[in-house]
Amino acid sequence: MDVALFNMTGLDFLFRWMHYLAGVCWIGFLWYFNFVQGSFFKESTGDTKKEVTQKLVPNALWWFRWGAMFTFLTGVLLLLMKAHIAKSFGVFNSSWGVMIMTGALMGILMFLNVWLVIWPAQKIVIGAANGENLGDAAAAGARAGLASRTNTLFSIPLLFFMGAASHLTVQGADSSTVMKSMAATGAVILLLELNALKGKLGPMASVSGVIHMGIWLTVVLYGLIEIIC
Repeated sequence: MDVALFNMTGLDFLFRWMHYLAGVCWIGFLWYFNFVQGSFFKESTGDTKKEVTQKLVPNALWWFRWGAMFTFLTGVLLLLMKAHIAKSFGVFNSSWGVMIMTGALMGILMFLNVWLVIWPAQKIVIGAANGENLGDAAAAGARAGLASRTNTLFSIPLLFFMGAASHLTVQGADSSTVMKSMAATGAVILLLELNALKGKLGPMASVSGVIHMGIWLTVVLYGLIEIIC
């Protein structure tokens, strides 16, 4: 499929629209869990928290995890289509490439956190609220909470880099500088992901803390790209 045919059929726009729809659903519920529900649970009594966990949380988690799934699938499809119509993966060795791949790395890790960490842990928490013993609910809740806060942290620079790919050009981006930039930003992102799996909340324990950290992470990642390129 060449570029003209791709644009003429509107497939590019269609898949981008689907990506945006799923992404809004996913990030919307992520922020709801971290900015609204978490604070509500801290102020709730045992019976109220139990009822919400039994009835509201499973429904919200359904939209949350499938929003993540379709955001991931449409995102991967768009990247493959981009490479296909350009007839080379060299299209990623550019300003657009370093921006989109920095955001994509965080998006992929966020997706994996949802399906491999948050959802399995939340099933234990929901099971406990329903009288089922599926494991240590307190430990599972803490594990899910750390991964969820890390996803919130990543969501702020993720949105920045997705927008910057098309609207903020990095001068001097080529195959060499893109590789070096991705190595530097990737190292920072992977260290934060390691903390999500085995570390602590730290400043992310509060809503304001995770927002401020997200903004600073955006500055650091973009700064690394500008310095290297």
